[in-house]
Formats: sequence, structure tokens, C-alpha cells
Amino acid sequence: MGSVRQPSIPVVLVTAPGQPAPVDGDTVLLRLPANSGHGHADGEVCVACAAQTDVRALLFNLVEEEKRGLRPAFRKVIVDASAVADPAQVAAALRGELPAQALRDHTVARLFYLVG
Repeated sequence: MGSVRQPSIPVVLVTAPGQPAPVDGDTVLLRLPANSGHGHADGEVCVACAAQTDVRALLFNLVEEEKRGLRPAFRKVIVDASAVADPAQVAAALRGELPAQALRDHTVARLFYLVG
């Protein structure tokens, strides 16, 4: 089993293509896609695309995978949202400005904080 997660994991948000994001062994890189490539224009969101770009769900999954021993421990997360049509929505989710959609969103709010 993985270790018990302590609060306050910094999240760095990358919103511009080519913006440097140094990654080391304690860092997880999450790249949010523009869309899933299954037939609609970039920026349009369907259920499948929403699941791939729900940053709070992705962060929660990281913690759960670590708990189950499916991924190594991490101390920092970089979220690359440079391909997303509205990276401000990603930032709002990370700052807790969007309504919680599930209990996991409260867990993420307690464990992660947006840097910058």
C-alpha cells in the first residue's frame, strides 16, 4: 500500500504552449487535451472530452493510484492546459471557484493548491 498523503501539494498550471515546466522524479505532469479527436471542433466539449479534462478528477485519481501502490509518491503536479480552449476554467477549478461536482472535489481542495 502507498503512503498516507499529506496536504498541500503544489500545482503549477501551464497555459501557454512552449511554457517551460521542469519535471523531476517527485513531479507528475498532467497534459489536458484540446479534445479527444473524435470528430468535433477544438473547444467543443462532449462527455468523453469532459472526463479527460476534469482536472479535479484527474488529481483525485493520482492520489488514489498512489494509495493503491499503482504510482510512486509525488510532491508536485504540473498541469499543462495549453491545449484547452479555456484554461481559465481549469484555473478556477484549481482555486475552488467552481461548484463541487462530487465528494472527490472536496478531497482535491484539501490536498492541492494552485501556485502563482
